[in-house]
Amino acid sequence: MDSLEDIKVTFFQECQELLADLELGLLALETGERDPEVVNAVFRAVHSIKGGAGAFGLEQLVAFAHVFETVLDEVRSGRLEASSTMLAVMLRAADVLADLVTAAKEKVVVDEAHAEAVRQELWSLIEAKASGVPVAALAKDPEAEFKPLKVDIGAPPPTAGWRIAIRPLREMYASANDITPLLRELERLGPTRVVLDKSGLLALDQLEPEGAYLRWTVELTTDRPKTAVAEVFDFVEGDCELEILPLGDDGAEPSIDVEALLAMALAAAGAPDPEPEVEVEAPIAALVPSPAKPGALTAADPQREQAAGQQTIRVDLERVDRLIDLVGELVINQAMLAQRAAESGFASSTTVAVALDDLEQLTREIQDSVMAIRAQPVKSVFQRMPRLVREIAVATGKKVRLVTEGEGTEVDKTVIEQLTDPITHMIRNAVDHGLESTEKRREIGKSEEGVVRLAAFHRSGRIVIEVGDDGGGINRDRVRQIAIDKGLIPPDAPLSDEETDNLLFLPGFSTAAAVSNISGRGVGMDVVKRSIQALGGRISIASTPGEGSTFTLSLPLTLAVLDGMVVTVGDQTLVAPLTAIIETLQAKEAEVRDLGPTQRVLAVRGSYVPLLDIGVILGWRTEPTDPLKGVCLLVESDGGRAALLVDAIQGQRQVVIKSLEANYQQVAGIAAATILGDGRVALILDVDAAIALQAPPASFAFAS
Repeated sequence: MDSLEDIKVTFFQECQELLADLELGLLALETGERDPEVVNAVFRAVHSIKGGAGAFGLEQLVAFAHVFETVLDEVRSGRLEASSTMLAVMLRAADVLADLVTAAKEKVVVDEAHAEAVRQELWSLIEAKASGVPVAALAKDPEAEFKPLKVDIGAPPPTAGWRIAIRPLREMYASANDITPLLRELERLGPTRVVLDKSGLLALDQLEPEGAYLRWTVELTTDRPKTAVAEVFDFVEGDCELEILPLGDDGAEPSIDVEALLAMALAAAGAPDPEPEVEVEAPIAALVPSPAKPGALTAADPQREQAAGQQTIRVDLERVDRLIDLVGELVINQAMLAQRAAESGFASSTTVAVALDDLEQLTREIQDSVMAIRAQPVKSVFQRMPRLVREIAVATGKKVRLVTEGEGTEVDKTVIEQLTDPITHMIRNAVDHGLESTEKRREIGKSEEGVVRLAAFHRSGRIVIEVGDDGGGINRDRVRQIAIDKGLIPPDAPLSDEETDNLLFLPGFSTAAAVSNISGRGVGMDVVKRSIQALGGRISIASTPGEGSTFTLSLPLTLAVLDGMVVTVGDQTLVAPLTAIIETLQAKEAEVRDLGPTQRVLAVRGSYVPLLDIGVILGWRTEPTDPLKGVCLLVESDGGRAALLVDAIQGQRQVVIKSLEANYQQVAGIAAATILGDGRVALILDVDAAIALQAPPASFAFAS
């Protein structure tokens, strides 16, 4: 029983992948893609879910998936055109299919009325084609209750069923498929009688281990069309000889040749041939499945196309997390060994020093390999958003198109797990607040369909995610007035455009005129900012009135290990992320300029950047140190470039990230902590947060 439950868990995991492929394929078709392989991929996804659901007796899921795949079969055969109306129905069907999978997985009750209504919509697409009714006439009115279209499609086919002749080829068994699941699938279409023909079976000494010598004839009693029978063999197409003919009324009583099955078993055991065959009737359940390869995919299993030569395994995430922790300890111990060797005065040419260098290289390779295991594309988050956009668009009465880019961008799984809620909030706000109503967009000359863009890419060793819209942009006058009315800022507060935009992140701030199930309770963007900051990331806004807004998230690629520059500030040791550092330099007297009574800038190759003393910013000293005696780290920030003044550089090192908030508390300007090779705890600098603590926005006007 436990084994069956394990298989079911795997089935539901594959369902999530199949549902993602299904939605991506339908969205591609919606944008005008007509590649037959896209249609085939969509069909295979639904067919695979149906096959796996049938193996576990999930009848409601099987029934819905069957109607869905029937429509898709009509599309891929060219008998039905994938119009915009039809694709809208199929996207709703994909949502229902996802709900049914979730309901089966979590053993909860699904909205049967809604599922049945969408199922009837799917049937109506087929019935409309058969009766000549334009599919566009089936466009769903969201305000009206769905009424299934009743069409007389004529009498059933004159035949009472089909005669199916099957001869597997060796390629079928080589691809880990088997005849038994195919026979079981046929039995789902109606009563069957099966005859096994073993006339092609050779003598034992002539048999090839990978050969195929048997044939089956199945007489299927059903009113289902030939296409429904043929689709059972979709995944073995080309791997078997198949013939499907109308079933004649000859009164034949075919049956399964159990004796032949016994002969196969005896032959495998090395026994002599048995007596001549005797045909007896038996149900298909009496068939003994052939010994397929371990983990093999059969017609009754969820089917997945596998890349040639590429193999994957499923591993419990806890095991990977444990491996990550061990690698972190390995990095710390390697650093400690290097520290002890340096303190002992070993020359770089000694065998001990060489061995430590080799250990460092090996440790880094292990760490890179382990982190690659945890790296996952953001597709798992992005694929949830199209449905969200459709639901909010319906709720707000707007026409919205979601454009996604960079779905293959990889990031550590621990980061991905925390991204869903922030992105959901921003997508919700983009549709509800960012985009104008259809009527207003029409009045101002914009396309009636608003566009929301979700993109991901790598930049400077971090992952950047952008959520943008082509709406009206932020109404800063209204934002400022709301903040004043709520007592969030004084009426005479002088705010720049950037500072006004950042009011959206204040707790309790909302521009919604009324509370709804979408927004208006003042909970949203402040939660987003806290979530991103908890990941060591930052969020910024860029908005142009009349053209739209873009929210940009910048996050670390991993929360486990980073390459850093170890520096000294006063009597403290800091680690600055190497990805943020452009270069290090020693300031000259002619390059340092005063800016006002307290600010200084540094000339760097013809441009000026703010010069900031990290010790003062973090409160470790009250007076700035002499920039001519320290070292400047030229860093890249969201607002531009800046020069961070430190006392000295100890060196470059790979460090293990330890959460400061979980073990102590959040510290302004600090992202996390780490353990150095000598056992001391060092703080990891949050470059952007540290700059924001002191540098006025205007100072960045000097940056190139």
